[in-house]
Amino acid sequence: MASLEHIGDADDPRLADYARLTDVHLRRSLEAEHGLFIAEGEKVIRRAAQAGYPVRSLLVADDKLALAQDLVQAVGDATVPAYVVPAAVAEQLTGYHVHRGALASMRRQSLPALADVLADAARIVVLEDIVEHANVGSIFRCAAALGFDAVLLAPRCADPLYRRSVKVSMGAVFAVPYARMADWRGGLEEVRAAGFRLVALTPLPDAVPIDEVPASGRLALLLGTEGDGLSARWLDAADLAARIPMRRGVDSLNVAAAAAIACYLLAPA
Repeated sequence: MASLEHIGDADDPRLADYARLTDVHLRRSLEAEHGLFIAEGEKVIRRAAQAGYPVRSLLVADDKLALAQDLVQAVGDATVPAYVVPAAVAEQLTGYHVHRGALASMRRQSLPALADVLADAARIVVLEDIVEHANVGSIFRCAAALGFDAVLLAPRCADPLYRRSVKVSMGAVFAVPYARMADWRGGLEEVRAAGFRLVALTPLPDAVPIDEVPASGRLALLLGTEGDGLSARWLDAADLAARIPMRRGVDSLNVAAAAAIACYLLAPA
């Protein structure tokens, strides 16, 4: 079993993977450069490791020594360093109170090709430029829970492996296969060519109520960005526009809430 390394200085270079986790711009560049992402909390770390993501290191608060030993054992690699720091140092390092007690720096894997993700899928969610990491994580959790087989991301969609996405998804980003489109303009045609019917979720009043959408065959649910929803191009490209009927003057729902309703109603039998 790997030994625990006690560190009392937030500037220690061994802790560089965990620096300023709330700084989105820094994390995007740092994580892309080093091919890493951060998993937070015991359950999420275990799920990431079980899904085959290699662990670079562990970071555990010093009042969670039992947790540190458990995670080291769960990782099963004696070469993985496990850093133990005071809670105050963890907060200084990351930029927030690490109340779950443990973080792991994980190594990213290459994403599969779009065609490979589509090959065995019957139900997929396609996200167009959704930028809030929490919404992306929530949608992955809905897809996993309600039987959708995969998620496709438009080129500018937020990173599912950003810490906030991973945390909100409770590790569902490791359970649902996903790929990123290389071409926003022509990506939907590749999905259609694979035999999927494109259903665009929109609040437009002339859209079909979603509970009237036939749930047979291969189906791709299109979800648009926060605020503006789907672009006119993707709405025009869809085979069918569907809406969730609203009451009391409410015109739309948060995209994650709408995704949950739509995935439930369109889930495979």
